[in-house]
Amino acid sequence: MGMPGALPVINRQAVFYTVMAGLALDCDIASVAKFDRKNYPYPDLVKGYQISQYDQPFCENGALLVETDDGSERPVELERIHLEEDTARLVHREEDGKSYSLLDLNRSGSPLMELVTRPNIRSAKEAASFLRRLRQLARYLDISDANMEKGQLRCDANISIRPVGETLLGTKVEIKNMNSFRAVQRAIEYEIERQSQVVLAGERIVQETRGFIDNTGETVSQRSKEGASDYRYFPEPDLPPLTINPGFLEEVREAMPELPRERAARFIEEYGLSPSEATTLTSSKLRSQAYEDCVQFDKTVPPRNIAKWFIGEIAKHINELGVDAELSDTLVKSDNISRLVKLVEKKDITQNAARDILAEMFESGDDPEALVDKLGLRKTTDLDAIRSVAKDVIDQNPKAVEDYIGGKESAIGFLLGQVMRATKGTADANTVRELLKEILDSN
Repeated sequence: MGMPGALPVINRQAVFYTVMAGLALDCDIASVAKFDRKNYPYPDLVKGYQISQYDQPFCENGALLVETDDGSERPVELERIHLEEDTARLVHREEDGKSYSLLDLNRSGSPLMELVTRPNIRSAKEAASFLRRLRQLARYLDISDANMEKGQLRCDANISIRPVGETLLGTKVEIKNMNSFRAVQRAIEYEIERQSQVVLAGERIVQETRGFIDNTGETVSQRSKEGASDYRYFPEPDLPPLTINPGFLEEVREAMPELPRERAARFIEEYGLSPSEATTLTSSKLRSQAYEDCVQFDKTVPPRNIAKWFIGEIAKHINELGVDAELSDTLVKSDNISRLVKLVEKKDITQNAARDILAEMFESGDDPEALVDKLGLRKTTDLDAIRSVAKDVIDQNPKAVEDYIGGKESAIGFLLGQVMRATKGTADANTVRELLKEILDSN
């Protein structure tokens, strides 16, 4: 709140996390870092200056791999990662035709890690990919939940364009007020088009800060953009420079968890997953941990079969809860998933029955073995009973029978589906197909 006499204190854990992020991104870690005052007048900066880092940040250089527009990968180079204090937040309101603003001071003065890229992100899609990969890394490192909608991960996008064939970029424009990956992508796409039209009209791009209006998908001018000299940086007199000694670096390295690419490579090696399966399962730290817990619970169940359930049916149910939902947000326990897949492997239940049981597990959280009997979905092995159902289905569907006799092989699929429905998915599909052919071919 900018109270007179209140002095800043360096948050050791914030320094620890900043250096950890730097190591994870292959940055050069400074042996000596210092804090600086960044001076600018704005309503959300109650002291009139912000404690930041200028010429001696904690981390420099480094890179993060992003997905390009053609689906390949390439590194986006980093300029730096530094630590600064967060500002307050302006909340704009309108009531009874009058507009006013409120100042939310809850995060003012708390530590904020800022990562700056070099100007080598080439499209809006790459920018969104960068943010997703950064969120993934932050969650693996457990340094932040990095939820954009909650303001835990924020993006200021600087956009500049250049004519094809030229190397010099034009004047950059900064965009703020984006609270989702989709918003970032839309804002950048709009701004590229806007700047292109300005240049083609023979006009000049003005260096400024613009805000993104989510409802209209447009950017609007907010204020002229300051340069480094306008901020009048000078060393923060109330905070000493920090020496990053080898002992501290070693402490950070020992705390480093397994990173997404390392985990994906291990899943391929240990569990026989394909690269795409491993990448999908390690896209989220919690998802990869739930999968591995499931594999470790019963090592007789093939890990790749468990992976197929996680990537297919389980993912479908989780995605219905929201974009960032995880298995831990549901009633389903990872050991029960292992038990369910084991029932399929032992041929106690069919794949169709397992899907129905899984749906019930998401509703109730019940044990799969108990649900098999409760729902009457134990696999039917009585051939006479299955043959009887098959005959009834054939009698009830003369058109499909006529199509099959006429050479339309796909008609058997329709009849198969009817038998599976009548048996609640408890009959083996291959057995049903053979019985149907046997009955139809004998007529």
